[in-house]
Amino acid sequence: MKTNIKLNPEQQAAADFLNGVCVVVAVPGAGKTLTMTHRIGNLINKHGIAPESILGLTFTRNAADSMREKLAPVLNDLACRVHLATIHSFCHFLLRSEGRMFNILSGKEQIIFLRDILKRLRIKELTTGMVLREISLAKNNLIDVEEFRELYGDDKTMQKIADIYEVYDQEKQKRLLMDFDDLLLEVYRLLNENELVREKYRGTFRHLLVDEYQDTNPVQMEILKILVNGNEEGASFWACGDDWQSVYGFIGASVANILNFRDIFPGAEQLILNLNYRSTPQILCACQNLIQHNQKRIDKELRTENGDGEDVIVLESSSEETEALSLVNEIRELIDRRGFQFADIACLYRCNFQSRHLEEAFSQHKIPYFIENGICFYDRREIKILLDYLRFIVNPNSEEGDEALKSIINVPNRYIGRKFMAELDDFQSGSSQHLYEKLKSLPMELPYIRKNVREFIQLIAPLIADAETLQPAELIQLLRNALDYDRTVTDSDLPSPDDVKIENLNQLVMAASRFNNIQAFIEYTQTFQNEAVSDNKEGVRLMTVHRSKGLEFSVVFLVGMVENILPSKKGNLEEERRICFVAISRAMKLLYLSHSKTYLNQPAARSPFLDEILGMTDPPSCS
Repeated sequence: MKTNIKLNPEQQAAADFLNGVCVVVAVPGAGKTLTMTHRIGNLINKHGIAPESILGLTFTRNAADSMREKLAPVLNDLACRVHLATIHSFCHFLLRSEGRMFNILSGKEQIIFLRDILKRLRIKELTTGMVLREISLAKNNLIDVEEFRELYGDDKTMQKIADIYEVYDQEKQKRLLMDFDDLLLEVYRLLNENELVREKYRGTFRHLLVDEYQDTNPVQMEILKILVNGNEEGASFWACGDDWQSVYGFIGASVANILNFRDIFPGAEQLILNLNYRSTPQILCACQNLIQHNQKRIDKELRTENGDGEDVIVLESSSEETEALSLVNEIRELIDRRGFQFADIACLYRCNFQSRHLEEAFSQHKIPYFIENGICFYDRREIKILLDYLRFIVNPNSEEGDEALKSIINVPNRYIGRKFMAELDDFQSGSSQHLYEKLKSLPMELPYIRKNVREFIQLIAPLIADAETLQPAELIQLLRNALDYDRTVTDSDLPSPDDVKIENLNQLVMAASRFNNIQAFIEYTQTFQNEAVSDNKEGVRLMTVHRSKGLEFSVVFLVGMVENILPSKKGNLEEERRICFVAISRAMKLLYLSHSKTYLNQPAARSPFLDEILGMTDPPSCS
């Protein structure tokens, strides 16, 4: 990073802020990271503040690493002495520093841990995912077990979750385990209840900076308040964020934290960075048109000194397939005639399942693409397992059939472990027969294994016999029903049709319905394993809107702008509008908005956000 970059007057005022409390509200592309970096540099180089007394908090590890990189040219060797961290890693550091002994419980281990508790409590009707979400939301809102019980009164489902919540916490304490929510909660309790510890960290970190402040949740806010309140002269709290880009309400973030900042911190100064360096005036006009329909917002006027660009382009299609093809045609035009590179282009969507049509069209037309932090549609586990069932059924006695059998034999769980599969491999070794034939004659000592294998063969044998006459979509539906597959992949007795895995399975059926032959469909799905097309980091970026946050692209296509997708029928309308705002504000030069008249084989109404973006509907009057 160049250290002689001249800040604009608003950025300079934010970077020069010294003592007290300040919130910097920065629109997209306004250079807030640059401003934050310069403020840290000013504190140290201009005011002689010790680097160790500065704490900079971000909400992702990548953001913390990026900030550290940008500080290096400003501070040289002093940069490593500034404490930059995510809020969770800071809480981990604080607890360890205070002598707390614990291990982190997360990911798959956390799911297994909770699943064991559900089994012990004999609760079958609740999914681990749903229970974890409710417990996490409760902790992030500082709601303990007893408050949780009172809050939900006669709601039997939530009372069961309260029982699980209690046992879950007890079992973690016995084993010295903490999940990520516990890190926040324990630090809040420690700082709130222990004056010596509280004053220690107030004294250590005299200057606190927080990025992406709009993404804080209530417990994070309380930690920050404790660290800030009571600090005398010569200390500061500098928060930076944008209420218009608050899109994490579904995991507990509260946009009210930034909207009400000056009520929470009386006397706080508010500075606005509204000069956008990223986008054309036409794109910013679209962004302003959209967001002014939100009533809960901090008023800002998006400005830019960039030259004129092109109007926002709306693409209308008859179906998702033709929508994807229209993107292919537009991208080809951009590459062949307008000098853009594939990596200049991003295709954004609200939900992961929407990538399937894009992947298929791009693969067929040799448009290289890369799924940012994601998995190609046909590689998603719930899809891959069903495709392995198809591979096995259509060709059981082959090497491909052997590999597929290893993949499917324990889905759903038939309690067949590695030891059994090793015994089957040994039994087959040296024989000309393949695994399926050997499975039928393998001696099995354990009665439950013998029963489960027999039931597997009874299920699969007639499907193998009928493979030549079955349609691929028909076979997938038969497997979903016979295996109770939807419940298996969602871990739910009553799978929701809105569950992302169910939506992926429905997309698989729709893809298969275009084929009359199982082998032809399998071969078609294998074309997506061409990494030169589907995993090309110089290709078009495919990602959800949430993944795109913080990024920018010369050209952005926002697809699926239909009712119940964007906005989602499950979401809060104002947050859905902010999600749409984040998507369109990624665009630097060209913005395409795409919708189709049918979606998921059903008639679809165009998103109301389209008319708002185009300035065709008036915003509500403020009360």
